[in-house]
Amino acid sequence: MTLFAIFEPKLGITSTPAAIPEKFSWLAFLLPPVFALVHGLWLPLIAYIVAVIALGLAAAILGGAAAFWLYVLFALWIGFAAPGLRRQALSHRGWSHRGDRVATAPDLATLSWLESK
Repeated sequence: MTLFAIFEPKLGITSTPAAIPEKFSWLAFLLPPVFALVHGLWLPLIAYIVAVIALGLAAAILGGAAAFWLYVLFALWIGFAAPGLRRQALSHRGWSHRGDRVATAPDLATLSWLESK
């Protein structure tokens, strides 16, 4: 079972609520740019690109192995921070946090929230 944060779109938008799982994101860990593009996280994508460029430049000073392990730690952090990044992006777009649900899948969490509404 996973805890899902339920977000409802702002008034005037006919969209289903979003259920954001509060768990580690493997997509964000393995492919951070793809994760950012899929979810429309433009500022985190720019920050990721800047950080990777900085790590590439620092590799000459720190060494290739150290830069690689720093990148792995950075990608791990992104995997754990992914739900928070998505929640923050939805909040900035005008979506409202309407509650939390425990469910096995996002669809079931959304359905549970809609039934209690």
